[in-house]
Amino acid sequence: MEALRSYLRESWEEFAHRTTWPTWITLQRSAVVVIVASLVFALIVFAMDKGLSTVLDFVYSIFA
Repeated sequence: MEALRSYLRESWEEFAHRTTWPTWITLQRSAVVVIVASLVFALIVFAMDKGLSTVLDFVYSIFA
């Protein structure tokens, strides 16, 4: 039990006093980068899905 207390105490010490937190501006910029990257990735997946769907519809129409 003492090992757990020691671990929690050391974890809190590191969290509270040794960690450097980003500034509000840095946090906002990082959030914008994540949002833009997510949108680009979603658009790429959407385009791949639509393209594959179109190709498969064409192939299926040949054999129908």
